[in-house]
Amino acid sequence: MQQQQTQAACSSGSAGSSSSSSSSATSTSVMRHHARHAKAKTAPVTTEAGRPPHPNAYQWSRLERLLERLQQEDAGISVRTVKSFMSCQPSCFTGSELCGWLLRNTDAEDAQEACHVASMLAAHGYIIPVEGTALVVRNDSSYYRFQTPCLWPSKSPDRLDNTDYAVYLCKRTLLNKQRLELANYEAENLARLQRLLSHKWEFIYLQAEAEAKVDRKLERLERMVLESQERGFWLLYRPPPGAVVATEVDMRKLCRAKRPKKVATRPATFPIPSGRLSPVEPCEPAAKADKLRQALARRRVKVSKAAESAICYYQQYAEFDAFIGGGLPDQSQNPWVSDSADYWESERRTRDVPARRVKRWGFSIHELLRDPAGRQEFEKWLLKEVSAENLAFWEACQRLRHAPASQVHKEVNRIYDTFLGPDATEPVNVAGPVAEAVRKRMSSATAASADRYAFEAAEEHIFQLMKSDSYGRFLRSDFYRQLLASGKKKLSSKKQQRLSSSDAATNAVNVNTASAAAARRSRDAGTVDAVTIPGAEGTDAAN
Repeated sequence: MQQQQTQAACSSGSAGSSSSSSSSATSTSVMRHHARHAKAKTAPVTTEAGRPPHPNAYQWSRLERLLERLQQEDAGISVRTVKSFMSCQPSCFTGSELCGWLLRNTDAEDAQEACHVASMLAAHGYIIPVEGTALVVRNDSSYYRFQTPCLWPSKSPDRLDNTDYAVYLCKRTLLNKQRLELANYEAENLARLQRLLSHKWEFIYLQAEAEAKVDRKLERLERMVLESQERGFWLLYRPPPGAVVATEVDMRKLCRAKRPKKVATRPATFPIPSGRLSPVEPCEPAAKADKLRQALARRRVKVSKAAESAICYYQQYAEFDAFIGGGLPDQSQNPWVSDSADYWESERRTRDVPARRVKRWGFSIHELLRDPAGRQEFEKWLLKEVSAENLAFWEACQRLRHAPASQVHKEVNRIYDTFLGPDATEPVNVAGPVAEAVRKRMSSATAASADRYAFEAAEEHIFQLMKSDSYGRFLRSDFYRQLLASGKKKLSSKKQQRLSSSDAATNAVNVNTASAAAARRSRDAGTVDAVTIPGAEGTDAAN
């Protein structure tokens, strides 16, 4: 790879000569890119003419000046070769030595701040760890080394080619060393690049093979330093999953850098009002209307998700919501299509609660507390469970939100003395940090500036406690099952009464109909007798 050959040229002059003797093509590319990096080394930390500077250019220049002080022979940090029984680490220093130097020679106030500055150097690729993949500096005996200047972020291109990364990974597989074994994410990247660059994989393999041959001719310690610097470079630009990347461009900085300078259109004699002014871009009414139309057309939620939520709500509330068409009491009209208020009166009733309302309490704790009958039954059950003070505290906080300003201070003190004070009559169980936050807000408030939201943290804590513990146990209790069963029994008894009354009315109608028919028949019979009797009397008289 071209950049690895540049590292070899920067670290040792003998590496360049050995590479030129091995392959003419390889030596030509190394010399060309060595000249390019040597030119980039002397160039300032800016981009080409006509392009804005990199958003991190100023930060890189400050870090590079600090790094030059670190690498001074007389006043810098001491770089040495550490030898142990089975290993040898060349050109390295410990994290504690680096933090100590920064603490003595910079404006760092303590060791923590010095460690933070050292971690910034590592996060931007100026210092690389000897072992591990985390680009941070720990204030201990772990070893680190400097990155070669030709691989600093200010000397690297804005966009790296995937071909160079593929050559690097392929070369590591060819070297077949335990310390150069690919990690899991690197093996996945190599497989993906092999599919992506299949049309020129033969060239990549030949390039990796040539670079591996050059690396094998280097001395052992020099090769270890080169491999470590190369690994640190790709850890910065191809980090492992989940790593924090400091070289990513901040979009806000990039937008500010590319934003054109606005020329003041206000005449010099125009009176400038005092106060802070916000820059507002001039916009014509037609253009503003187009922007508003585009904003309206932009969807914040996917249509599929919105449709799925609407269908789920309809299926859940189909038999409970009168607007959808269900949940109507017996012999009551739909309030959305008529002027009848029977439905709303049945919803406010706290006695003889129908089964449909009891069943609706099982949807969520919000449905339970929204219903007056549900809140009343829930309070009865909490009294049996000796935890009714949670609901009482939550209701008091809800009333406090809408209390008049003149009564806020008195109500706040009453709630605190009843539920949260040291001598509370109905103490609630809140966490220590929550109680401490409430006490701080109580101490800072006065009678003139009473805080109606002083118990907001405790209220949320108690509500979550009721939602996660009390509400679930209430739905699983026999108390709720009895409410549901009694509502169904009342409904069935009402139906039976209605059926019996309808049967009685039907029987009465049948009796009335039968009596009317009998009366009609008897009336008809009396009329016939009245017609035939006079004839009979005349016959008897003639006889």
